[in-house]
Amino acid sequence: MEVLQTSALPLGYVAAPISNPDSKIPSMTQDFRDAMAKLAAGIVVVSARTPEGFRALTASTLVSVSAEPPLVLVGLEHESLTRAAVVETRQFNVSVLTRAQEFLAERFAGRAPGVDPRWKDVPHHLGANGIPLIDDCAAWLECDVTQVHSAGDHDVCIGEVRVARAGKGNPLILWDRNFWTLR
Repeated sequence: MEVLQTSALPLGYVAAPISNPDSKIPSMTQDFRDAMAKLAAGIVVVSARTPEGFRALTASTLVSVSAEPPLVLVGLEHESLTRAAVVETRQFNVSVLTRAQEFLAERFAGRAPGVDPRWKDVPHHLGANGIPLIDDCAAWLECDVTQVHSAGDHDVCIGEVRVARAGKGNPLILWDRNFWTLR
């Protein structure tokens, strides 16, 4: 197995080191971010549905919690519209991105052109729950929220997986503030 770097992209808690000595981020917070940047993580898009349209965000927190019943957890920032939609509707979907979908990771992280709430320009299909799943991913999950726990500046949302499908392609991975993939 070979690991290939694809590009640099700071995501969430692994934001780039701060070079400004007047920064308001406490040293421990930056030390924590630097340490967590050394943990490789798969990149996913978590999506939800609202009456106004679809919401989604790029995340690097998807963890398998249990096989029976099948449970996963995602960490969602308190302030995100996607978290609000997930908590309100008690449903979310996960699209596990591939190396070829790096641009989508950037779009849903807010660092590239915005995504229309109807997802007109994002190749996708709707899951059985009516929530979008991005086409051509490494895997997809459709989940019902069973628990939500506040954890610092995020909520930990535990979802029971109702539908799981494996796709094709090498996963997009974040490590040391850069995108990588397996080959």
